[in-house]
Amino acid sequence: PNAFNCFDFLGIGGALRENAVYIDRLRLMDALSGEEICHIPLDEDFRERFGNPYAVVHRADLHLDLLEACRSSGKVEMRTRHAVCGYRQDENAVFVQVENRDEIEGTALIGADGLRSAVRRQMLDDDPPRVSGHTTYRSVIPTESMPEDLRWNAATLWAGPKCHIVHYPLKGWKVFNLVVTFHNDVREAVAGKPVSREEVEQGFEHIHPRPKQVIDHGTDWRLWVLCDRDPVRNWVDGRVALLGDAAHPMLQYFAQGACMAMEDAVSLSHRCRTEQDLDKALALYLEDRMVRTSRVVIDSRLIGDHIYHPSGAAASVRNSVMRSFSPEDWYDRLEWLYQGGKPEG
Repeated sequence: PNAFNCFDFLGIGGALRENAVYIDRLRLMDALSGEEICHIPLDEDFRERFGNPYAVVHRADLHLDLLEACRSSGKVEMRTRHAVCGYRQDENAVFVQVENRDEIEGTALIGADGLRSAVRRQMLDDDPPRVSGHTTYRSVIPTESMPEDLRWNAATLWAGPKCHIVHYPLKGWKVFNLVVTFHNDVREAVAGKPVSREEVEQGFEHIHPRPKQVIDHGTDWRLWVLCDRDPVRNWVDGRVALLGDAAHPMLQYFAQGACMAMEDAVSLSHRCRTEQDLDKALALYLEDRMVRTSRVVIDSRLIGDHIYHPSGAAASVRNSVMRSFSPEDWYDRLEWLYQGGKPEG
């Protein structure tokens, strides 16, 4: 819901709603027993509470809608093959250094250049990203290849000891997204490496046959080792600011990485529109975003440990506690996340 607030603010909410799949519930399943632990309904009560639906959108569709909005605005010049490697600034301008090209002069620089941001490296000179030791395998398959008994209109999480499986429909129910994660303590960052099904299966031999079908039906698996960073108090340097993963990369367990980046963009836009002084606008943008994004970074780690991957007695406690929550209990606990991040806040 918080992402739709951003899309509406940026004028692409209508287009995104056409490409979204509106799921009925969030389901938490036990990967060992094959039984449901609990679910959160995403019906009319949810929409009334948070002002927007819960939906899933294919990343390529989101990128295309953003691209078309930039092209049609008449205000955005897009340049490809311009790798930013640094910057310098004075009281009037920023000069962006680009590999094998002339400097580009501008009023401000927003470093939205991801986990290994070159802008961040110069600004903060901090440590490399933290390698979590969690390996994620991803696959997208046609809906007809998804086991019929798992074709649910839900975002489904199968939680097991040091492992989990997530699946949900995309692109008008044409495909299912499969996300399979194993806490195997790998310490080398890898992104998008093709792997065999046999490699994916190695961390899931102990789970129930029902969720294991998801791995059996996946194709063209690719591997990512998840990384994040500890929160920092500052990501603004004069006329230069960071945004999204460059500022606050987070693990996937809250499903909020892209949402937080969109909220950043909305806050930045709002502050630059309402403040004539650029330094003040960027300072207020940081003030708006630092605590909220830090909480999501930290909570994402905690959720991974205590909801996605616990074992033994810890898993039994998780099951008991989560079964005790009513829908209203869940909505109360999600209020800060789904109602926050608005520019007026």
